Amino acid sequence: MDQNNRKKRKKREPIDEQLLVRWFFLVMYDCFAIVASSWLGLLIRFNLQYEAIDLQYIQMMWKYLPINIVCTIVVFIIFKLYSSLWKYAGSLEAANVVLASGLATILQYIGYHILKLRMFRSFYIIYLIVFMIMIMASRFAYRFLRMLKSKRMRKINASKIMIIGAGESSNMLIKEITNSSYINGQVKCLIDDDPGKIGKYVQGIKVVGNRDTILHNARKYDIDQIIIALPSASRKNVKEITNICKETDCELKILPGIYQLVNGDVGISNLRNVEVEDLLGREPIHVNVDQIAEYVRGKVVLVTGGGGSIGSELCRQIAQHIPKQLIIVDIYENNAYDIKQELEQKYPRLNLEVLIGSVRNTSRMNAIFEKYRPDIVYHAAAHKHVPLMEDSPNEAIKNNVFGTLKTVQAADKYGTGRFVLISTDKAVNPTNIMGASKRICEMIVQMYDKHSKTEFVAVRFGNVLGSNGSVIPLFKNQIAHGGPVTVTDPDIIRYFMTIPEAVSLVIEAGLYAKGGEIFVLDMGEPVKILDLAENLIRLSGYTPYDDIPIVFTGLRPGEKLYEELLMNEEGLKDTDNKMIHIGRPIEIDEDKFTRQLSELKLVLEKEPDDIRNMIKEVVPTYNPKEMD
Repeated sequence: MDQNNRKKRKKREPIDEQLLVRWFFLVMYDCFAIVASSWLGLLIRFNLQYEAIDLQYIQMMWKYLPINIVCTIVVFIIFKLYSSLWKYAGSLEAANVVLASGLATILQYIGYHILKLRMFRSFYIIYLIVFMIMIMASRFAYRFLRMLKSKRMRKINASKIMIIGAGESSNMLIKEITNSSYINGQVKCLIDDDPGKIGKYVQGIKVVGNRDTILHNARKYDIDQIIIALPSASRKNVKEITNICKETDCELKILPGIYQLVNGDVGISNLRNVEVEDLLGREPIHVNVDQIAEYVRGKVVLVTGGGGSIGSELCRQIAQHIPKQLIIVDIYENNAYDIKQELEQKYPRLNLEVLIGSVRNTSRMNAIFEKYRPDIVYHAAAHKHVPLMEDSPNEAIKNNVFGTLKTVQAADKYGTGRFVLISTDKAVNPTNIMGASKRICEMIVQMYDKHSKTEFVAVRFGNVLGSNGSVIPLFKNQIAHGGPVTVTDPDIIRYFMTIPEAVSLVIEAGLYAKGGEIFVLDMGEPVKILDLAENLIRLSGYTPYDDIPIVFTGLRPGEKLYEELLMNEEGLKDTDNKMIHIGRPIEIDEDKFTRQLSELKLVLEKEPDDIRNMIKEVVPTYNPKEMD
């Protein structure tokens, strides 16, 4: 029944009138080209003197002409010369024209001999050349005229482009910018540090100088956009060049990495805006992928807070290494749903369980651990926003401290092999309740490690670029709304790392765990937040303070000018990865600490107005900026 309906609908589908008209005119033109080429074949042979042509040759031509037309049209249909989109015609379509014209001429030669029509040999050669030129002209004229029109239009309002780098990637970009009708831009000059390239031309575009001439040439050629096409350059090199480029007030674009060249994917679609990451000036962090894969493969892995910015990236990277099962636990259903959809689409064979639940719920956590018996746990569930936790300190302690305690107890009870706590540099000499809560979490995993078969460790790192609530998305949003950009203090500095870098190091740190360690990730050089704000404004095409104001709001409660990665008592021990270090565990009075946790839990049930004094007793290094 359905097939009959489909057939009826198919029959009722309207015929594309535009297509029929195009077919008709192409066939009419080809018929004209066959007649014209035949006549020119005779005329050229007799030096364009009609009177000199023997009448028998004209009669033979007219006699075979109808057959020639039919055979040629059939050949053209076979070679799809009536169904190609000629506005996108390229070398393949040109080859089809040559082959079809050649075959039609061979059939003509055979036909003349079968009918015993003796035509001179040079006729066929002249016919083929003239006919091929006429067919090529008809098929490619539209594209040629369209290209001229688009070039003329581009010249009117085209953005003037400078490309940095005069290698193969630049060659391909120039070609695409020149030929594409969707890119309204003209490449005016190239920049390259190789002295041998200066003064030379790539696709007709001159290499005008090295990086020291960027500012001069940007003014000279009135450049609107700069494209950095250095896919194999180091991050340090890119940073130096972007620092120069951002002084031009031009829009900056960058070609990502050398793998684009390997894949042949160099093009406008691969360009991206220069991000603040490009200005951090260090190489991407590399991890031992093979060891990580072996560590995770075949294991049941549980990630708490798996829908958050760190947790979701943990899930993505773990899913790549074929775990036996990946279990995501999160209290926020929207985040959990998003990561579930993403992983199911990308890894359809992944054994995935996504559960809604709170780490503060003892019964729920015990039930999950009892059912799934995870081999590895990454505990990323936490309240992390410093100002919000300063306003709601009780919730910070309930969720971070006692959520961690209950998850740790469940892991211990049900035989988890390894438990990795996601901690923060704010746990070192904390000045805010969030950092203090994370320090207590570190103390919990160190205490439990001494008495459990489970290997409990913590991984401590600084700020991650682009995480929920981090400074970069905040700045971008403020710039998008015209400012002002708010910076707490002109001297405030932070360590930064990308989310994938931080997460890959967290996973690798689990490899080195023997139990009780606090792993410290090397965050590189610290960055001034004011520099980040100014750079981001420039990269957005604005001038700091003139176009987008920067306002200093003062340090927020619990915030300090710089973060530390180690406490005074802790020393550093290296691992096989130079980016991962081990802090020496600090001795804890376990009886006292256990008693303090019990007292803290009882006090929290009464919702005290200020828990800070009690937290300071638990964490002696906690030094809150504001205490009543």
